[in-house]
Amino acid sequence: MAGLRAAQKEMTRTLLLTTALDLFTQQGYAATTVDAIASAAGTTRVTFYAYFPSRSDLMKALIGELGEALQSAGSPAHGSPARGLAAVVAEGGRAALREWLWTVSGRWDVVRAHLNAAFEAAAVDPELRGLVDAWSEEAVGDIEHGLDQADRFEPSSRRLRGVLAMAQLDHVARTWTPGRWDNDREQVVDTLAESWAGLLGDASPGS
Repeated sequence: MAGLRAAQKEMTRTLLLTTALDLFTQQGYAATTVDAIASAAGTTRVTFYAYFPSRSDLMKALIGELGEALQSAGSPAHGSPARGLAAVVAEGGRAALREWLWTVSGRWDVVRAHLNAAFEAAAVDPELRGLVDAWSEEAVGDIEHGLDQADRFEPSSRRLRGVLAMAQLDHVARTWTPGRWDNDREQVVDTLAESWAGLLGDASPGS
């Protein structure tokens, strides 16, 4: 019986998360209330609060799912949203950067709704803004670390280069879908790789 109860609780928690994400996608984080989530999930406010103290706490759980989907490295210092980013940047070749971007792009369909909900929530909730900013900073930190390892570009520009590179990637991951802008996935990744190679890469011949 204990195992059955635990399974039922996990199913209810998952239902609340997926229902909330659907509503955040349809009508936005700010316009989605706890009552709306509970009603759409076929449950009650009381049940919602048994799992999440607030809407913000539910969003934190979705951000946690986002990190898992992106396979965070989990390093205390450099937990980028994909494995090996610092090493790829340190290597600096366009082919390596493109391979990394291609791997990440394979998860865009999975994480797009989470990303959009997280960025919208961060715009209206200071607590979530700090969490999303910290998550983004991890990837920027990985890029900066890779450039430090390679001793490439002026040290004062390395962080800015990471910010610009991740801004490009975040925007495309959140907004591109197959056929949008008349570009397929290959074209999108090729163009991102070209831009990243200029921002971050080793411009020596053969790279």
